Amino acid sequence: MPPDSAPASGAEAPHLLVVDDDARLRALLERFLKAEGFRVDTAGDAASAREKLSVLAFDLLVLDVGLPGESGLTFAETLRRAERGNGVPILILTARGAPDDRIAGFEAGADDYLPKPFDPRELSLRIRALLRRTAPPAPPPATGAVALGEMTFDLARNELRRGGERVHLTEGEAALLAALARRAGEILSREQLAQAMGQPDVGDRAVDVAVVRLRRKIEPDPREPRWIQTVRGTGYVLRPGA
Repeated sequence: MPPDSAPASGAEAPHLLVVDDDARLRALLERFLKAEGFRVDTAGDAASAREKLSVLAFDLLVLDVGLPGESGLTFAETLRRAERGNGVPILILTARGAPDDRIAGFEAGADDYLPKPFDPRELSLRIRALLRRTAPPAPPPATGAVALGEMTFDLARNELRRGGERVHLTEGEAALLAALARRAGEILSREQLAQAMGQPDVGDRAVDVAVVRLRRKIEPDPREPRWIQTVRGTGYVLRPGA
């Protein structure tokens, strides 16, 4: 039976960035947090962390204060001033546990503070509590229809129609189109689409094949897709319209 901490079926695991100059501790935290069900990247200093933040989206940062060069507090302040880092929750780790040190961490923009040494289980619990507190409200169930030229996809029924006639979709094709339609205009990774199809363990190639099959049913010319567009190196995006 999966642990209570494991992400719900069909949901993408929270993505964490652990920033600490201690290579041994980074490796231990990465291994432990992955076992707890998180996706984890690591960095040894602020510059490396900033580089990863420029190309990846993270749900939470676990940030050491005593980094070489730019300190963790300065880095946190910089993130809070920057548009990209403004909404990312920050949990600070530090060997300094005095009240003034904790206050300095919160003033720098931290959302939580855990002094070293710490129990990894407490870290995991604090991360989950912080993710719950900062999670955006769930969107209301999608309703209405998405137009794809002469076709429409009913978001409430997961049905594709051409005029008044229903177009047959397999269960996987319907789930794939629903995922794209509910987040139309937003790029979805192959991993996200595999999760939406209920097949989180399939490879990228299987998702590509499913997209090709779906395109054959909805695109005027599947070789020059108009609705489901490929974003090289990232995934796919649905761009509906008349």
